[in-house]
Amino acid sequence: MRHRRPTVADLLSMKGQRQLTMLRIVTLEEAEAAERAGIDLVSVPPALLGAEFREAAPSVFAFPGLEYGDHVTAEDYIRAAFKALKAGGDAVYCAASLSIVRRMRDEGIPVCGHVGLIPSKATWTGGFRAVGKTAKSALEVWRQVKALEEAGAFAAEIEVVPAEVAAAISKRSSLLMLSMGAGAGCDAQYLFAEDVLGQNRGHYPRHAKVYRNFAAEYERLHQERIAAFREYAEDVRSGAYPEMAHMVGISPGELDDFLKQMDTQEQGAFRTV
Repeated sequence: MRHRRPTVADLLSMKGQRQLTMLRIVTLEEAEAAERAGIDLVSVPPALLGAEFREAAPSVFAFPGLEYGDHVTAEDYIRAAFKALKAGGDAVYCAASLSIVRRMRDEGIPVCGHVGLIPSKATWTGGFRAVGKTAKSALEVWRQVKALEEAGAFAAEIEVVPAEVAAAISKRSSLLMLSMGAGAGCDAQYLFAEDVLGQNRGHYPRHAKVYRNFAAEYERLHQERIAAFREYAEDVRSGAYPEMAHMVGISPGELDDFLKQMDTQEQGAFRTV
């Protein structure tokens, strides 16, 4: 059982020692499940952070994501980062420019960058597809990693890059490399909880592994929801609901007294009119 969550220094000391586990989670229930399952790292929306989050997941290292485009200036990012850290985050994910990464690092904010397929910038690499499949593009990923090192990031998500390329980069980088579809040669394996749980009804990315079928269970529950609503409506229309057990009672004496007084007041009002 874990008693404290790791620090940045702890994580960097584990580089090359063992594979860490990482999930993208979006609810308190998922946070609690990650804690109980022994997940090491989680990516979270900043709004999820707070006392309830840390009560649910006291030991996991949390990366709140500073969504690209939601902030503009370095001051915007720094302000959002400090807010997230004060709310229970341990480091921030940031896909903004190197100058912004440097500014945050200068303020002592632990930053995780992003290389390879970056969804918010995928237009520059040909859309939502693998990056680094040629020597030229693989060297560009390597250049981006070295630039993040120089800017002061401590970690980087490396997404949908050939496993051999990612392993070679991770071996030669001081950054904690978080693999999302980039093979087992990095320092952590990163998946979305919604993929692990099988919550999607459509396409799953190649790197995802589905461990449960929540979509089918959600559909079953939805059909049960419809059936329950239908039965409730039918009960109301037929008079089967509410029954005596669903209503508040009153003693016969109190009811008789109430009705008499109500009649008296009505008669008095009629005479006044």
